[in-house]
Amino acid sequence: MLTIGIVACSFEGAGLCYRTIGLEAEPLLGKHAHPEIALHNHSLAAYQPHIERGDWQQVGALMLDSAHKLAKAGADFLICPDNTIHQGLPFAEPDSPLPWLHIARVVADEAVACGFRRIGLLGTKWLVAGEVYPEQLAARGLEYLRPNDEEREEINRIIMEELVRGVFRPEAVAYHQSAIAHMKKEGCDAVVLGCTEIPLIMNDGNSPLPTLDSTRLLARAALRCAIDNEAPGA
Repeated sequence: MLTIGIVACSFEGAGLCYRTIGLEAEPLLGKHAHPEIALHNHSLAAYQPHIERGDWQQVGALMLDSAHKLAKAGADFLICPDNTIHQGLPFAEPDSPLPWLHIARVVADEAVACGFRRIGLLGTKWLVAGEVYPEQLAARGLEYLRPNDEEREEINRIIMEELVRGVFRPEAVAYHQSAIAHMKKEGCDAVVLGCTEIPLIMNDGNSPLPTLDSTRLLARAALRCAIDNEAPGA
């Protein structure tokens, strides 16, 4: 099997991705079994000033540094369970020593497979203002809806002040439910949980719309690549 390299950003999101690979590997591979996994994590504090300035080139430089360290650790391909910093991936990929599995491509492919047509986007304010998901969704003929300005700010506050710190409050769940209900009224038939930590509080059981859990979908896709011995793009 191939070795999975995880380029981490927030520890909560990376932890969920890592745990999902381990939990979902065992039924496929046998008791206690999973592919080899290497993980490198620059502190979120190292990323955040560049994110706030919209300096995606410097975000990409941090991702590339992780990529080189993971290549030396024996990884065969890379995943990043952080949606927001995918805006830096175009600056990292050209010089990357390993191929990347793109989170939004995985999610968009799942949306098509499920027959969804209009997708709501949830995530940090930087993610929903960017083109990480719109590019991938539009390429597959899917429509999308971004949150309004008020929703972007409050969801971003919940993510950055609570979820990345392991704080999970009922009020945060209720706010996400309200935002998703608004998207449902606007004609969306599914919602992307496009922040790595949102799946820690939202799921199909409490969401007004079917969810596309970016973290777990990426983990499952990476697991398939590892088991099939086929790196992304091979």
